[in-house]
Amino acid sequence: MSAARGSALDPVALPLAVLLLGPTGSGKTALSLLLADRFNGEIVSCDSVAVYRGMELGTAKPSLQERARVPHHLIDVAYPDEPFTAGAYMKAARAALGQIVARGRLPIVTGGTGLYLRALTEGLFAGPARQEPLRARLAQKGQKRGSAWLHRILTRLDPASAGRIHPNDTPKLIRAIEVCLAARQPLSQILSHAAGGRDPLTGFRLLRIGLNPPRAALYDRLNRRCAAMFAAGLLDESRELLARYGPVKALDSLGYRQALAMLSGTLSIEAGVLAAQQGHRNYAKRQLTWFRREPDVHWLAGFGDDHAIAHAAVALVDAAVAGS
Repeated sequence: MSAARGSALDPVALPLAVLLLGPTGSGKTALSLLLADRFNGEIVSCDSVAVYRGMELGTAKPSLQERARVPHHLIDVAYPDEPFTAGAYMKAARAALGQIVARGRLPIVTGGTGLYLRALTEGLFAGPARQEPLRARLAQKGQKRGSAWLHRILTRLDPASAGRIHPNDTPKLIRAIEVCLAARQPLSQILSHAAGGRDPLTGFRLLRIGLNPPRAALYDRLNRRCAAMFAAGLLDESRELLARYGPVKALDSLGYRQALAMLSGTLSIEAGVLAAQQGHRNYAKRQLTWFRREPDVHWLAGFGDDHAIAHAAVALVDAAVAGS
């Protein structure tokens, strides 16, 4: 729950929080920095990989110079071998929002991890505790038989959840199967029954701004950015992380997964870069699908570093600050 509260009868009295969402590569970082400069803001990262220290090149984190220019939160808060859950993010991000408001500044939540954003705004359901032995068995079988096998298992257990989870999203498939088996009922039923028992964020007016650039232009930018990551040394960074932490879950993230396959000889350099580029394009598509389910989003049809888009975003925040 948020510490910052206002009158329920006077929502305008509540402090404002800006949620800047959109697919990877859409210019969220540039726009968040501009908004933070303009409105005395601080940035709260909403990225499930940027939380990890040492994972720099494959995450497109704001640069050290950008982080020095504007205070950032929830970046480099865990090591890659430390699990960082959506629940941990929810608690830390809500605390950051309260602290930012207490300093008289504007919180700007920026990132592309939809589950983290939903945990922040809507809370999480109280599902069964993690079943580590079961998770390990499912992960082992998933590696052997592929994510499609996990998706077929979930389809038998819970067709509704299988319909909303991408067949290649191994972590979500494993968690859904785990919940079904541990609770002895479908995850979709648990979620529907628990909808009223969540702990939604209170005490803020939320302004959601979404970036939706032209698909062809976005994919071109992602292809170039992904190639630049490898050119800047993503293979070396991945090798060092693997040597230090072993094959931890964090290294199954986009870019690092392909880099490790290249290091093991499973993929050639050329094939690995192409696979990473395809992975980023697929991820951007899934992000847009997820974010379209967010309520009350002011969608802007362009990149966050376009002048016209930045001008439109500033106008939205100006109006929200004024209470209109």
